[in-house]
Amino acid sequence: MIEDILKDAEQRMKKSIEAMRGEMAKIRTGRASSALIDHLTVDYYGTATPINQVANVSVQDARTLAVQPWEKNMVPVVERAIMEANLGFNPVTAGDIIRIPMPPLTEERRKEMVKVAAAEGENGKVAIRNIRRDANSDFKSLLKDKEISEDEEKQAEDSVQKLTDKYVAEVDEVVKEKEAEILTV
Repeated sequence: MIEDILKDAEQRMKKSIEAMRGEMAKIRTGRASSALIDHLTVDYYGTATPINQVANVSVQDARTLAVQPWEKNMVPVVERAIMEANLGFNPVTAGDIIRIPMPPLTEERRKEMVKVAAAEGENGKVAIRNIRRDANSDFKSLLKDKEISEDEEKQAEDSVQKLTDKYVAEVDEVVKEKEAEILTV
C-alpha cells in the first residue's frame, strides 16, 4: 500500500518534470526550434487546429524556421497566425514556404527569458511539492484508519521527502541548463 503511493508519487513527479521541460522548450534562446511555434493554432476551415497538423515545421538553419503548409491555400492563414501570435517573429513567404528568421536576442531580452525560465522552474517545484503533500496526506489517512503504524508512516514520509529532494534537484538542473542556453550568445 505504501509502495503504491510512493510509485504513484514518483510517476507524477516524473510527469511534472516532463511538463516543465515542454514549457522550457517554448522559451526562446536565439536558436531556431520548432517548439517555439508548436503551440500555435491555425483556423483550418473553421476549426482551430495546431500548426503542426496543417504544415511541416522544420529548422532550416540555426536561426531560421521553415513552415510548409500541406495545402497551398493555407499559406496566408498560417502566416497570419504566426504574426498574430505576437512572438516577435516576422515571417517571410516565398512561394509555398514560410521562413521565420529568429531575431537575435538583446541582453535585456535574454535576462527576461532567464526570469521566465526561473518562473517555470518554480512552477515545477510547486507541482512536485503538491505531489509530496498529497502522498503525505494519504499516509496520514492510512495511519488514521490504523492500516499502518506511526513508524511506517514516518518512514514513508521520509521516502517521499527523498523523492521530492531528488526531483527538485532535477528541476534546478533543467533550469540551470536552460539559463546557460539562453545566455549563450
